[in-house]
Parts: sequence; C-alpha cells; structure tokens
Amino acid sequence: MRTSNTFGIHFVLRENRGKNGLSAIYMRIVVNKSRSEVALKRQVAASDWSEAKGLARPKNDDLRKLNTHLEQLRGMMAGYYQDLQLQKKVITAEILKNLFAGVKDSEHTLHTIVEYHNTTMIEVLAPGTMKNYYTTANYLREFIKLHYKRSDIYLSELDYSFISKLEHFLRKRQPDDHQKKLENNGLMKHLERFHKIIRLAVKMGWLDKDPFTMFQLKFDKTERGYLTIAELNKIENKKLSIERIAYVRDLFVFSCYTGLAYIDVMELTTDNLVFGLDGNQWIKTTREKTRIPVNVPLLPQAEKIIDRYKRHPKAIAGGTLLPNISNQKLNSYLKEVGDLCDINKTLTYHVARHTFATAVTLSNGVPIETVSKMLGHTTIRTTQIYAKVVERKVSDDMNVLRDKLAATSQRAAKRKPNASGLRRVS
Repeated sequence: MRTSNTFGIHFVLRENRGKNGLSAIYMRIVVNKSRSEVALKRQVAASDWSEAKGLARPKNDDLRKLNTHLEQLRGMMAGYYQDLQLQKKVITAEILKNLFAGVKDSEHTLHTIVEYHNTTMIEVLAPGTMKNYYTTANYLREFIKLHYKRSDIYLSELDYSFISKLEHFLRKRQPDDHQKKLENNGLMKHLERFHKIIRLAVKMGWLDKDPFTMFQLKFDKTERGYLTIAELNKIENKKLSIERIAYVRDLFVFSCYTGLAYIDVMELTTDNLVFGLDGNQWIKTTREKTRIPVNVPLLPQAEKIIDRYKRHPKAIAGGTLLPNISNQKLNSYLKEVGDLCDINKTLTYHVARHTFATAVTLSNGVPIETVSKMLGHTTIRTTQIYAKVVERKVSDDMNVLRDKLAATSQRAAKRKPNASGLRRVS
C-alpha cells in the first residue's frame, strides 16, 4: 500500500506559445495523478533543447545559465514539497503551483474553513442543526476523495464547476446503509449549508470571491403537512391500551396545542410554567434552534397532559414536565399511532407544530403576527408559509366577502329611484 506521494518536476517546450521562432519553456509539476504547468517566461530554440533530459543542450554560456536556472527552480519546488510533507499538509500539483506563484493564504483549505465554522458554531447552533453540518462535512470529504483523489482541496481551487459536480454527486449518491437516497430539497439544504460556510471564508478574507455567485439553489415547493381539527380530535379521543403508544399520542397532542418543537418539549421544567397577566398559565421558554423567546398560553388540552404525567417516575427523575423519549423512537411510534387512528397521513412530531400553526390557530382566526410569536419565528415570512396552506380559511374568508357583497348589492337595489324619481320602499 502506497503511503507517500509521487513527486516530479519536468521542463517542457510549447512551440505555439513562443515568439520569433523560439519555444516557450513550461515547468510541469506532478504529484500523484494531479499535474499543473507554469509558464517560466523563458524561451529557447527547439533545436537547442533535449526532450529526453528536459533541459537545454549546453552549447554555450547562455544555454548553460538557462540549465542552472531550471535546476534551481527544481530544487526550490522540491523544498516546497518537503516543507509541506514536514507540516503534514495536503500536497497537490495546484498547491505547489500556488506556492511558486506566491499565492497568499494558500494554506487555507476547504476542510479548514469547515472545521473552523463547526468549532465556532457549536455553542451557537442547536445540536440538531450541528448534526446536519457534520453530515454536510462528511459528504464534502467523500466527494473530494472520490472525484479529486485527495483528502482536501484548497479554497482557491473552488469554482462553479466544483459546486456543479458536488450537486451531481449528491444527486446520484447511493447510501450504503438504511438511509434513504437524498431528495432534491434535502440535497439543496446541504448545498445551502456549504454556501454559508463559503460566505464565512469570503468574510474572513480566506477566499477572494464566492463561487456560488452564478449557482442557483432550486427547492421544490412543498406544502407543510398538518392535521385537520377532525383528524386531531380523532387522535385525541382514540382509546389506546399500549402505554408507550398512548404516551407518544399525548406528546403529539401536546405540541398540537402549544406549537413547541420536540427538543423544546423535552426540556420543559416547572420553571417554564408561569401565570400571565390574564391570570392563566403560560409556557415561557426559549427555542433551542433559534434562541428566540417563546410565550404560549397553556390551552386546557395541553394542561391536562401535563397534569397526567407530572408525577411520572421518569419525569421526576429527569426533573422535566414530561418523561423524555428519543426523537427516533417518538417518530417510530407515531407511525403506529397513525395506523391505529386510521390517519392517512405520515405522522412525524413536526406535523404537530404545523397543526398548531394551521388548524388550531390560523384557521380559527388567530392573527398571523400572534402565531408567529408563539412559534418563535425570526421572521413573519416563515409563518406565512402556513397561512398559504390553510385553504379552508381562505374559502371561509371569501364566503364572508361574497355575503357582504351580495348584501351591499341588495341594499343598493332597494334604494334605486324608479321612473318617477321616487325610491322604492319595501
């Protein structure tokens, strides 16, 4: 098994690049299977060049001086190569070319900026979000190893072609384990995270320009899955004899009436229950994902679930309002809940949050600004996605408008003057 790089410096002629009948001399750098060439701004007659030796034929002092210069360049490049080896840095022909050309910050590689981003963001972003960034980093490593036969790539080598090839790789990639193949929107999320890291490199001066400038992320439009009130009531009222299934159902219903995400529900304690100015109980917490404060009035349906489990041994042991369960188990058991309740929709815990936004609040006339605050959204544009899918609310609003217009038209007809100039009286 080869554990070291193959390295070579060769000097070659390019007859079509020279002037006045002379040929231009290029330095060819070879590292493993990568190669790169550099114009040396020196020329020589083809008849004075030994292709076998890759040097000039030493016929006179000028040609001997040229050979001395070329050997000095060979020695200099060998020095660069050895320095990189001692520093245990990635070595490619392009990297050595950059060193020869004096490219600044050539030590900054793609994985350097990825590692820097993930290290600095670990205290800022939620664990689930960081997990997604780690997955994106793994895909990048796999792609570079497969397509470039290297362990890393310099930031200066990134361009539109790199991103385009990365997209193709992710689109065609077949997982080795039980995971599903990436769908378009999942793929685009990885490219979106990669773009954020690249923008950080630009801001830090590690990269001159953003290679994503001409690349467009194309997400497929999807509607957020949610339950209707009838479906939610069906789940609420279903008698379930299996304890774990009943508990998962209750957790799901709890989020349908609070809008809280999985991680935020699992971290609730008695400290998060407060009495508001209205004299009613509220949940006051901070979203783990965005660190945005969230205040939600505790509806009776959610309050009953808290009362049901507040003395549960697991809740007491964990110091939480509700017994903890892993997200993986929760979503797995929710599929059973859906089957038992004859719900022909794929149930995930996030569907509960969507249901709160649509069927429970917006459809019942709660202003979108209020819903946005309760969901902990950073911008109301995010909440507007939910408003778009509430077709029943749109229909109801238009029916109200239709009735108003009809009533206005009838009143106008009653007031319309007859031929004698007198208004009709009913």
